[in-house]
Amino acid sequence: EKCDVTLADLAQLCDAFYIGGTKCGAMMGEALILKHPVFRTCFRSYMKQNGAMLAKGFLLGINFDTLFTDDLYMELARHAASLASRLRNGLKELQIPVLADSPTNQIFPVLPNALIHHLSHDFTYEVWGKVDEEHTCIRLVTSWATTDEAVDAFLQAISH
Repeated sequence: EKCDVTLADLAQLCDAFYIGGTKCGAMMGEALILKHPVFRTCFRSYMKQNGAMLAKGFLLGINFDTLFTDDLYMELARHAASLASRLRNGLKELQIPVLADSPTNQIFPVLPNALIHHLSHDFTYEVWGKVDEEHTCIRLVTSWATTDEAVDAFLQAISH
């Protein structure tokens, strides 16, 4: 919501950048875009020499070819961002503090330790770190696969 930079803008503004794939449904990996010719000169050789060349790397490319067809990548990214916003707003309504106000699809709520343990039975999250003796920050990430029902269930579980 707070970013108006497009992929076309990145291509104009950067010499190199990468685009993540897994949160938009790719099997794995990132697409590295090298705009500046000096970076492209020997990059493939550097990858081979340093063990970074995948034997069947074209399979990874198929993921991105599909994601960049008919604006699918951006559609899936908008979905993840929309559900992150919905989750963020729900946490705010429940007066749950966040460690950092992230405008991305990552949310960092600070929850009581006992509640976090209870949530582990039904939800997947990453423990980010202790805030104090009784509270811990967790990292929630929405993706192409996140559903409205999952957001509702999480908000319901922490409202008790």
